[in-house]
Amino acid sequence: MEPGKEINQKKFRNHAHKLGVNIIYTFNWLNTINSGLLKPHKITTQQFNVLRIILDQQPNPASIKFIRERMLDKMSDASRIVEKLRIKGFAERRICPNDRRACDVLITKKGMKLLQHIDDNSYDFDNLFSNLNQSEIKQLNFLMDKLRGE
Repeated sequence: MEPGKEINQKKFRNHAHKLGVNIIYTFNWLNTINSGLLKPHKITTQQFNVLRIILDQQPNPASIKFIRERMLDKMSDASRIVEKLRIKGFAERRICPNDRRACDVLITKKGMKLLQHIDDNSYDFDNLFSNLNQSEIKQLNFLMDKLRGE
């Protein structure tokens, strides 16, 4: 459904205005579905993002600063998220040997197992894009990168 119909907005200033609303609407649509897919695993989208970041660093640890820089949601509190992951047994925090004020973050075997399980069932998320063919998916990725000046 078009965002204008869904939010009951009949007029847009121009196509650029409609595009902006459409991108925000689509982000929220995807985020809601993604949150629902992660809910049975008792993790949030931000926690999932942090786990992916620290897994990508393996076998090296990731600092909180590094995690913060790579997070998709820049408004999230990386330290708080890491602590929640530590409490759940998905991540481990260690004092950095080079800087005692900093800490190193590593993913645990339990965290790796969780990500593997989520990856094994990621077809639910991938199916969200089934209305697009591979060429359209590549084009949309290209256009979104271009929009951000990349």
